Amino acid sequence: MEGFAEASLGRLFVVRLPHGGDLLESIKGFAVERGVEAGVLWVIGAVRKASISFYDQAEKSYVKQSFEEPMEILACTGNIGRLKGETLVHAHITLAKRNGETVGGHLEEGTTIFSAEMFLLELKKVALNREYDETTGLNLFRL
Repeated sequence: MEGFAEASLGRLFVVRLPHGGDLLESIKGFAVERGVEAGVLWVIGAVRKASISFYDQAEKSYVKQSFEEPMEILACTGNIGRLKGETLVHAHITLAKRNGETVGGHLEEGTTIFSAEMFLLELKKVALNREYDETTGLNLFRL
C-alpha cells in the first residue's frame, strides 16, 4: 500500500447543477461555496456538448477531445481535494451518444450542462492534498 488515510463522513449534499453551466466549474463552485475541501461525488444527467481527455502514460500529458453534440451522462464520479492551496475537482465521465456509442475520460472545462444532479459527500478528518509524482507525471494524493 503506497498510502492511506482514514476519514469520517461529513455533510451529504444533493444538488441540481445549473442548466447551461460548465459541469466542472459548477461542481468546483459549489464545493468552494460550501467549504468542502475533501469529498467524493457522483453526477447523472445530460450535456449539450462535452470536453474530455485521456492521459497518455508514455507522454505524461493529457490528450483532449471535444464533442459538439447532446449526450447522456451515464456516470460521472470523482473527488474533491486541494492542489497548491486551491480546490481541485478530479472527475471521470462516461457519456452516451444518441446511437448508444459511449465515450469517456477525464472531465474537462467546456462540458455544458443540459441537466445534472449531483450527490456530494464531504469527507472529514482527512486532507486530500495533491502533489506532483515524478513516476506518473500526475498530481496524486499525498497521504
